[in-house]
Amino acid sequence: MKILVTGKTGQVGYELTRSLQGLGQIVSVDLAEMDLTKLDQVRDVIRTVKPNLIINPAAYTAVDQAEKEPALAMKINGEAPAVMAEEAKKLGAAMIHYSTDYVFDGSKMDAYTEDDKPNPMNVYGQTKLAGEQAVSSAGIPHLIFRTSWVYGMRGKNFLLTVLRLAQERDELRIVADQRGAPTWCRTLADVTAHVVARAGISSDAAAWLQQYSGLYHLTAQGQTTWHGFTEAILQNAALPKKTAVTAIATSEYPTPARRPVNSVLSCQRLIDTFCTLPAWDEALTLCMEK
Repeated sequence: MKILVTGKTGQVGYELTRSLQGLGQIVSVDLAEMDLTKLDQVRDVIRTVKPNLIINPAAYTAVDQAEKEPALAMKINGEAPAVMAEEAKKLGAAMIHYSTDYVFDGSKMDAYTEDDKPNPMNVYGQTKLAGEQAVSSAGIPHLIFRTSWVYGMRGKNFLLTVLRLAQERDELRIVADQRGAPTWCRTLADVTAHVVARAGISSDAAAWLQQYSGLYHLTAQGQTTWHGFTEAILQNAALPKKTAVTAIATSEYPTPARRPVNSVLSCQRLIDTFCTLPAWDEALTLCMEK
């Protein structure tokens, strides 16, 4: 199986390149090799590589900046995945694509399921939903994994920001009224590799993926708040100086993009279909031990 992975220097793309080793011929590309704002280049790369499977973790993820750059965010998150799906159809290839909890407005009290109607409240969520819809409507074998609060020990993410600020400040004021499941980027990569391995041992990987095509929520299990996540990060980090973590309301930390109060996703469909998922706090501990 020839597998094309986008965004190889990003959090998830980097981990995918590691997790997928041994499952096929891996061709990983980054911005320099496939710029998602240049749709003709996206087409050319896919036509040259001729993959059996396209895995697309690359995305415009600057949530607040997207409010100022909606066209750019849409090109990367909506139009580029559409082009990938079109080219996959021409090749008879399959596609795995990643989306976000931000397709929901957070008004539901319980965990969101794949059957709940999306209602994004910011530009980022709108563009990611457009990407989902493009892939799901392309008529190809596909898996869409919605995830939340992605972090790791590289790139830009909440975990690394907290570690940096904790060394610079005596107090961190962190939002405590938004709920979600922090998800280690390696969890996303390892679950994806598990699914690809299952497809690969079948006689026809595309047919196997077609059988299981659809939308799945993929996050760590359990839930916390940004405040609770921060406390867990600092507990695992055991920094030499103590930093106070003060709980605040969303209203005390205004941002250009509105965030959902409830970002908890039910992953039961994925668990029933593919594999179990780790608890968020256990995954965080493993991540920070590396």
